[in-house]
Amino acid sequence: MHFDYTMAAGALLVSVIVGLTGMGGGALMTPMLTVFFGVPPLAAVSSDLVAAAIMKPVGSLVHLRHGTVNLRLVGWLCVGSVPSAFCGVLIARALGDGNEVQNVISKAMGVALLLAAAGLAIRGYMAMKDRASRRTDRRTAEPGSPASTAPPVITVRPVPTVLVGIIGGLSVGMTSVGSGSLIIVTLLALYPALKANQLVGTDLFQAVPLVWAAALGHILFGDFQLEVTTALLAGSIPGVIIGSLISARAPGGLIRRILAFVLLASALKMFGIGNLTLLWTLAAVAAGAGAAWMLIRTAHGLRPLPSLRPAAEAAGEETRHDPVARP
Repeated sequence: MHFDYTMAAGALLVSVIVGLTGMGGGALMTPMLTVFFGVPPLAAVSSDLVAAAIMKPVGSLVHLRHGTVNLRLVGWLCVGSVPSAFCGVLIARALGDGNEVQNVISKAMGVALLLAAAGLAIRGYMAMKDRASRRTDRRTAEPGSPASTAPPVITVRPVPTVLVGIIGGLSVGMTSVGSGSLIIVTLLALYPALKANQLVGTDLFQAVPLVWAAALGHILFGDFQLEVTTALLAGSIPGVIIGSLISARAPGGLIRRILAFVLLASALKMFGIGNLTLLWTLAAVAAGAGAAWMLIRTAHGLRPLPSLRPAAEAAGEETRHDPVARP
C-alpha cells in the first residue's frame, strides 16, 4: 500500500484548523482531496468519512464527561440523521457511475460548502450580538445585582429537530459536509438558549452515530480507499491535538473568518469556476463582507475592528478598563 506523505501533511494542516475552531473537518478535508490531490469526489467522501468515524468519538467523550451534552436533543437528532446518512450514500450511488456521479457529488459538495460558509457567518454574527448584549447588561445592571440570569431550561422540539437530523444526515452521506457545519448552525437557530459549550458538545456527540452510519454505507456501497484514509488519520490525529492545545491562545474569530473564506473558495472550485474568475469573486466578497461587518459592529455599539488578541486576554483588559466591570 502506497503512503502519501504530502496528503498526510495536508490533513495535518486541516486538522489544526479543526482543533482551533471545532469545525471544518469534512468541509475542508474532502475539497482538499479533490482539488489538490486529484482524488475522485466519491472516493474522497468515502475515505474522509471512515477517518472521521475513527476520530469523532474522542472529542465527544470529553464533552460527555463534562456534562455539556444534551442527550435528549442528541436522541431526536439521531432519529433523523442516522437513517438519512445511510440513505444519502445510496442516493449518491443510485445517481450513476463514472463521470456522471462524480459531477453530481461535486455540485452537491459545492452547495453544502456554500451553506457551511453561510453558517459560519451566521455564527459569527450571533456571537458578536451576544458580546454586545453582555456589555449592555453589565452597564445597565444595578449595583449589587447580577449582570445576567441563568439560561432557561431547554425544551426539545422533536419534529423540527428530526427534520434537521434528516437534512444534515443526507448532506453528510452524500458529501461528508454537515456534521459540524450545517447542523450546529441550525441547532443555534432552533435553540438559541443553548450555551456555547452545550451547543458544541451536543453537536459533536450526535455526529458520532451519524458519521458511523455514513461511513458504513460508504464502505459497503461507496468508493472507500484504505490508503487515503490511512494518510488522513496519520495527519489528523496530531493535527487535532496541536490545534486543541493552542486554541486557548489563538484569535478564534479571525480563524473562523479565514475558514469561511476557504469554504467559499472550495465551493466555487466544486462548481468548476476558473482561477481568474475565482480570484475576482473572492476579492469582491472579501471587500463587501469586511465593510458590512464593520458597519454591523458599529450598529451594535462595538469597535469596527475587533482585537486579534486571545479572547481571555481581551476580556481581562476590558475588565480592567471598564469602570462598570470593577467590583
